[in-house]
Amino acid sequence: LITLITLLALLAGCASGPPIDTRFTSRNQDSRAQFLILHYTVGNFQSALRELTVGSVSSHYLVNDSPPTIYRLVDENRRAYHAGASSWQGQTQLNAASIGIEIVNPGATTTPAGKVWAEFPQPQIDAVIALVKKIVAEHAIKPERILGHSDIAPQRRQDPGPRFPWKQLADAGLIPWPDANRVAQKKNEYEAALPDIDWFQQKLARHGFAVPLNSELDEATVTVLSAFQMKYRPALIDGMPDAETAALLEVLTTPASAETPSAAPAETR
Repeated sequence: LITLITLLALLAGCASGPPIDTRFTSRNQDSRAQFLILHYTVGNFQSALRELTVGSVSSHYLVNDSPPTIYRLVDENRRAYHAGASSWQGQTQLNAASIGIEIVNPGATTTPAGKVWAEFPQPQIDAVIALVKKIVAEHAIKPERILGHSDIAPQRRQDPGPRFPWKQLADAGLIPWPDANRVAQKKNEYEAALPDIDWFQQKLARHGFAVPLNSELDEATVTVLSAFQMKYRPALIDGMPDAETAALLEVLTTPASAETPSAAPAETR
């Protein structure tokens, strides 16, 4: 009996591992979650829940539309598979460094008049904003790293689409938003002289997108421009470089303090 008790004690010690001293903590650390990615489900709640729990993809949260209920499917400390091949500001494979939120929404429907995008009910958006605030507070995620799937994978994805109200997240202090007065001023300037394609590609890359840098308005560049427009100018998402898109890019990538002030008028005597 004594031998048996001794053996069981030894086995218990091996199972628990060596003792670990946790009295000391390094100040050089932060959260695993550096990005927050928003998606739509392109389907109803039941189909989304099935895909996200037993399918090939997953997400930390699922936000239903009716009623607006938040479901946690993956612990925030674990990796979920929601971003796929992705990139933002040079960082790739964002599954390992992000929290994903799937929002129940059917996405786009093709009609004879073109694509029609489904709206997001306001109570659902209120729930999403509250959830984003909670996650940002807990993980100190930077405002410029709260993104859509279309930001980090524009060649593959369009979610959460042009009907997602990003401006409401900006009004809640969660993401940066271009100053309207500066945009109007820059738009007037660019209507007189529109920058070339190289300028647009460089600005899109500085903003964070993975975009070709070939000075050509190719299909990939048009797709990235459309993804940018979906977020900041959803009324027209044709992917064409125009004065308003240029103004938005300029304001978002150049702080007001960095602009060259206009020369003061000469004194008259």
